[in-house]
Amino acid sequence: MNNNGSDEEKFRDSLATINEKGKRNWIYPKKPSGKFYTARNYLSFVLLLILFVTPFIKSNGHPFILFNVLNRNFILFGIPFGPHDFHLFVLAMITIIVFIILFTVVFGRIFCGWVCPQTIFMEMVFRKIEYWIEGNAKQQMLLSTSKWNFNKTIKKISKHSIFYAISFLISNIFLSYIIGMDELIKIISDPPSQHIEGLIGIVAFSLVFYWVFASFREQVCTMVCPYGRLQGVLLDRDSIVITYDNNRGEPRGIIRKNEDQSGKGDCVDCHLCVDVCPTGIDIRNGIQLECVNCTACIDACDEVMVKIDKPKGLIRYDSINGVEKKQGFKFTARMKSYTVVLVLLISVLGYLLSARTDYSINIFRTPGLMFQEQDNNMVSNIYDLNIVNKTFKTLPFSVKLVNIKGSVKIIGSKKDLEPQENYDSKLLVMIPRDEIKKINTPIKIGVYSGDNLIKEVNTSFLASLKKD
Repeated sequence: MNNNGSDEEKFRDSLATINEKGKRNWIYPKKPSGKFYTARNYLSFVLLLILFVTPFIKSNGHPFILFNVLNRNFILFGIPFGPHDFHLFVLAMITIIVFIILFTVVFGRIFCGWVCPQTIFMEMVFRKIEYWIEGNAKQQMLLSTSKWNFNKTIKKISKHSIFYAISFLISNIFLSYIIGMDELIKIISDPPSQHIEGLIGIVAFSLVFYWVFASFREQVCTMVCPYGRLQGVLLDRDSIVITYDNNRGEPRGIIRKNEDQSGKGDCVDCHLCVDVCPTGIDIRNGIQLECVNCTACIDACDEVMVKIDKPKGLIRYDSINGVEKKQGFKFTARMKSYTVVLVLLISVLGYLLSARTDYSINIFRTPGLMFQEQDNNMVSNIYDLNIVNKTFKTLPFSVKLVNIKGSVKIIGSKKDLEPQENYDSKLLVMIPRDEIKKINTPIKIGVYSGDNLIKEVNTSFLASLKKD
């Protein structure tokens, strides 16, 4: 921690992006560089490539991934899911939440700095464009405070035009995950008048994305995203986070020529760790909700340590106990308990997914109805039939008795099942009186598609015994 006496925790009373008057402090982070930043560049490139390429990938003529919330139609890795799979969706969401909790308990907010779309787009796309057009932090500050002239006008118009163009592209890509790339291309190629509502929606979302990345920026992480607030609950002294080694770094002091450095720590108070921070915090104050674990401060500090011939790692990935007690990573009881819960959830979800069939078929005797005597010495029962077609294919089907003589008739209109359709009907099962040997006769009803048996359902047929 920073050794400032009574002011030691003062930084926690406000956000770095808000001044004492409650107004916005615009952050001009210095352009980072170093091994972690390079690694994040490579990872971001891969993730962006996956994001932009996936909508074009198809499986059996359908999108590889689709999240059509409006029609409650989802496709994950080529496997269709519909409203009938809601229990799988709920279980998957619970599993993801537990995974996030466990991941945060162990590794802190590393997701935010390395994988979060907000950080990737802001730092690896929009910020790079800003550096390219307006220059580094000092040049940006000078440009912002200077009077409007031809140079400033051209740079601002160029930057914001590119920002909106990329925001428009991002909006279309995200829309393709909802309606599919084929439908998106159709909307783009058709006259705008035929899809005026969709066009308005795209423009609106583009403006939202543009506003977030051009203006709101890091405040998404510090004011809107609930994940940062969860750190106070999820993190403990054994969680791996970005930390400043105050034992090694304090007391801070600038290196001066021919001056005794024996009473000073390794931190030379160069302020570079603050200058490169995209949320404007001083990591030397300790763990803060604004920190997104982007590693920019690590790269900046390591570069300084090399120049002054000191070991790297004054700012590093470590736990509080690792810094203060010099202990290695410890898999705590808390982490173990979350792991057990996560393994159980993954196991149950895995079993349900592996046991999931293309069709859900249920046949039950209609409750409250007795048997009926029919012509030609036949006896009938009525059954409820429910079939869910979970595939992309139309399902022609028929219903037959398997283990006994008789007939099955679908009451009402019979039709082929459309993809993702949930079909309910009644079955009239008629069996010759001579086939009935007891009051409760076990029967098997087969549901066929052509000559292929889809499912065989065991049920019972109720009828009185024949009187001699």
